Amino acid sequence: MDETKKILKEINQFIDERNWRQFHNEKDLSLSISLEAAELLELFQWKSSEKAVNNSRERLAEELADVLIYSYMLADNLGFDINEIIRKKLVKNAEKYPIEKSKDNNDKFNDFN
Repeated sequence: MDETKKILKEINQFIDERNWRQFHNEKDLSLSISLEAAELLELFQWKSSEKAVNNSRERLAEELADVLIYSYMLADNLGFDINEIIRKKLVKNAEKYPIEKSKDNNDKFNDFN
């Protein structure tokens, strides 16, 4: 069993032991991802990136874990293979951001000359 499937099994066990699956529909999981991402962002508010990382590493890890847990749960609910959808998106992104136009350039793809 690969690591992705193992962690997903652990997440599902945690949820099922508490009978929380009834609350984890796609809409609420999507909302939870956004809310947890906002909590992650809040750790950077009014600070330099360096200061936030140095002063809040544990909280950053916790908030990022929350975002990832809800993301894994949503992918599972939708029947998505996490590795597969990431690889497909990387292929799309490679097409939108070819190396010759995007290397050392942070412009959005539709701003390329």
